Parts: sequence; structure tokens; C-alpha cells
Amino acid sequence: MRLVSYRDRGAPGVGVMADDTGFVALPKVAPDLPRGLRGILELGEAGLRRARAAAESRAPDLRLDQVSLDPVIPDPQAIWCLALNFKRHIEETRLSTSPDHPQIFLRIPASQVGHNQPMLCPDPKIARAYDYEGELAVIIGRGGRHIPEREALSHVAGYSCYNEGSVREFQAHNRQFGLGKNFERSGSFGPWLMTPDEFGDPYAQTVTTRLNGVDRQRGALDDMLFTIEKVISYLSTGYAIRPGDVISMGAPGALPLRPGETAEQFGPIKVAGVVHMKPGDVVSVEITGLGTLVNPIVADDTAI
Repeated sequence: MRLVSYRDRGAPGVGVMADDTGFVALPKVAPDLPRGLRGILELGEAGLRRARAAAESRAPDLRLDQVSLDPVIPDPQAIWCLALNFKRHIEETRLSTSPDHPQIFLRIPASQVGHNQPMLCPDPKIARAYDYEGELAVIIGRGGRHIPEREALSHVAGYSCYNEGSVREFQAHNRQFGLGKNFERSGSFGPWLMTPDEFGDPYAQTVTTRLNGVDRQRGALDDMLFTIEKVISYLSTGYAIRPGDVISMGAPGALPLRPGETAEQFGPIKVAGVVHMKPGDVVSVEITGLGTLVNPIVADDTAI
């Protein structure tokens, strides 16, 4: 099952995809369900069962191009992101990280948009190194504390694509990534949540980031230093994970530039093959077996 969070004439709702373009609107067929996906997940396994049953064998009510898509979870209590979690990315940056504990930081909901929604590029007077980071997002469906690794995947409601857009100059301002990872509408999350029964083994899949149709990042998900199970177990040691929490599992390595191609870099760390995003670009994150998240890049309307 694939579920989207959307707005139709300003009203929020959750939809169950009937095919790749149309969905069954749950506010219409199951008005007793919460209008937000986090609320449905908070009902436990019964929430997703009721959503599936309400949409079963129904024709789509709306198409994706008729609504505005929100981030898959518009209002998560936590968005945990991993740094340096792909072995190839560690090699290319020449940065060190702990082999025992994942390097984790937080994003805020205001820093993300949904599928097909514009991501905001900072004014070049503020920062010029605005970078894509295509990642696998893990969405928690069942909360818990002190979760053993062997049980961790049973707490996952589903998976999605994440573009963990980063403003590198600000990221380097201090030891906490902070504002550099949380510029207004700098990242994206979508297009849908796909349940584990449909997605299958995440480690058999590949994530690819494209800028203007050109492959710029690619990595097999089995190249992760810390597994999904390890990260869930680690986080739950410190706090009770909650339905709707999001874990973005880190970005893969960059691909080489095309023959004859050059790219000026402005960030504090130069990585061969990286091309900064700018207004007018279109960025996409594809995870095989799951889907593709697409966003145009526009100038921040609050630029100085």
C-alpha cells in the first residue's frame, strides 16, 4: 500500500494510491479516520488496516496533479538524519566517523516540502553551496523504548524518499549541523509512504539522485555503515520512538562528472562530482522498488 499526504483546496487529507497517478481520498471514504497520516499511524496497526480496507477495489477520487502534496508526514515529532552513513560517502569526503555509533542530527518540519513542491535555494549572497542528498526515509509506525535490533523492523510503518538538502556554508558554522540542515523548505520528503510488504527488502534497493536528469549520486542501500535495525535500536535507547517519527538514512557517494564537464564548488569540503543546486534546476531522488521524489529549485523569496 502507498499513502500520500495532500491538500485539496487547502484541506488536508490522506490518500491511498490506486495506481501511479490517482488515489482514493480517505476523508471521502473513511471520514472517521484522522485527516493526517501521523494520526492514522497513532491508531496502531488498526489504522493502516482501516485505510487499506476503505480504499480496496475503489476507483481513484483524485489525481496527484489535482492536489498539493505535503511531506509524507507533515507534522512529525522527530526527523532524525544520519551523516556519513554510506561507506562510499565516507571515502569521498575523507571525514572520520565512529564505527560504533551513528552520527545523528535533527531536522525540523518547516525545512521540508512534499513531492513536486519547490525547494528554496538561498540567495548567493547568503550561501552558494546548496547540495542535494538523496536518502531512504524510514517512517515509524509503532513506538517503543529499548527495542532490540531483531525486533526493530516490526516498528516500521513504511519507507519513502528524502532529499536532505544542505546549505554547506552554514553547516560548517559550528560543530552542530544546525541551521545548515534546516533552511526554510530546503529539503523534501515523498512522494508516498510505501508499506514494508510492498517494498520488500530495503537492502536490495538502490538510491539515485539526479539533477536536471543527470545522475549525480548513486548507492546500493546495503552500503550503509549502520543498518535501519541498528539505528532504531540506538535511538530507542535514549527515548521512546513514536508513530510518525522519521529517520533519514544518509546519502550515497557522488558520481564522476561527465567527460568535459566542470563544476565550481563553494562549500568548505570539496567532493568530486558534486554540482550545487541553483534556481531553475529540477532535482529527483529515485529509490528502486519505491518511487521517485521530484522538486523544482526556486530562489528563496526572502533573499536579501
